[in-house]
Amino acid sequence: MQNAILEVEGIKARYGPVEVLHGINLQVNEGEIVSLLGSNGAGKTTLLNCICGLHSSKEGSVRFRGEDIFHLPAEVVVGRGMAHVPERRQIFATLTVEDNLWLGASHRMPKTSKKEIAREMETVYQRFPILEERKWQLGGTLSGGQQQMLAIGRALLSKPKLLLLDEPSLGLAPLIAKEILTIVQEIRAEWGTTVLLVEQNARAALAISDRAYVLNTGTVMLEGTSEQISNDPRVQSAYLGYAHEAV
Repeated sequence: MQNAILEVEGIKARYGPVEVLHGINLQVNEGEIVSLLGSNGAGKTTLLNCICGLHSSKEGSVRFRGEDIFHLPAEVVVGRGMAHVPERRQIFATLTVEDNLWLGASHRMPKTSKKEIAREMETVYQRFPILEERKWQLGGTLSGGQQQMLAIGRALLSKPKLLLLDEPSLGLAPLIAKEILTIVQEIRAEWGTTVLLVEQNARAALAISDRAYVLNTGTVMLEGTSEQISNDPRVQSAYLGYAHEAV
């Protein structure tokens, strides 16, 4: 039996009087990559924000590693072992690459020594050599792909058990986007990190995922293995670009 690292039950969320999530249920098991698919406005980013404590107008239940974290603020959730890489990266543009990385580990100090964190930073530099080359460069001067690597590296220095990734390939050239998603697979393989992924490229997301959920206007329309989702005619037509003849 698989161990659930994240259990979401009955999540509802509002922006003012408008309800945008209508009772979402999902589960992520340890060691999985699980994708959240859906069109713009389906509620994917809002759901991630509810899970990690960034959205306050919500109802339901979120259990992470067996603990109820639903009403905990985001900074406390990070300390529990969940890291969030938001849409459009949101690095600190006026800080150096190295300072951005240090901020990823800031909540672990002083319990964790700077020496130990520096060793872990070397591991991040090994994973992203371009960041080491540019570690004294301001984050805002990096290319989009390099900024995405920096955002992921910063998250990894919080030592997450679960990594939430929101549109990591957004705005990137196809080859760079492919590289970023390959890195997501490698993080799972090398770091043992579980991943919940929101990704605009449904085909690429399903190729690296174990399971997937498809959201439609704030509800779960489909769930299953990536193979099952890929073979569903509705997904093929709406998200994978396959046309089907009317029966």
